[in-house]
Amino acid sequence: MIERRPFEKLGKSNHGWLNANFHFSFAEYRDPARIHWGALRVWNNDRIAPQSGFPPHPHRDMEIVTYIIKGAITHQDHLGNQGRTEAGQIQVMSAGRGIQHAEYNMEQDETELFQIWILPNQQGVPARWETVQFPTEARDGKLVALASGRGHEGAIPLYADGALYAGTLKAGQSIRQKLDGKPAYLVPAKGKIEVTGADGKPVALNTRDGAAIVDEAEIELKAGEDAEIVLVETDKLN
Repeated sequence: MIERRPFEKLGKSNHGWLNANFHFSFAEYRDPARIHWGALRVWNNDRIAPQSGFPPHPHRDMEIVTYIIKGAITHQDHLGNQGRTEAGQIQVMSAGRGIQHAEYNMEQDETELFQIWILPNQQGVPARWETVQFPTEARDGKLVALASGRGHEGAIPLYADGALYAGTLKAGQSIRQKLDGKPAYLVPAKGKIEVTGADGKPVALNTRDGAAIVDEAEIELKAGEDAEIVLVETDKLN
């Protein structure tokens, strides 16, 4: 099953400095049919104005991955971590037993990002923050695991039963991705793609549309134009 979730029908919130769209219930947006997808709990598309951001606030027991689409984000937390993550890169924060952090767009232009929360498979782990400069050319024509609880080589580890993949496709290029029936959620950060499962019927996705996928052994992704793709695959919740 592949269900398209159009960007224009996502939850919305605009605070002036922050323009956000929610693929799942979050903050004031509530949809009982969209609470989570497997262990994936939050997928927000945030656009943050220059010289603004999220002031210090707490989290507990959540794996939080931030994927930067354009611009950069600067992180600070009570553990003393501080760093800047730029377009095409990710940062991973394990909230664990508790972390207080802030995220700011210190750039001169708008920053756009995906904020993705995955339910952890362990409670009360030590809180941590990590960012890695993955070479973008390594993702040309394929999906690469950037964060994973499944031991993918080179990926930032997660305390979660799942993985986040990213890749780029040229117009007309296609790839296949094994899912083994697990829940997956896919969003083109840029460009247009088609997603095809076992029934052979392609599902067209525009930039920022979501695709909720389950019970597919494998999917085919084909780019209608140059595309940047982010996919999260997790185990089903009991």
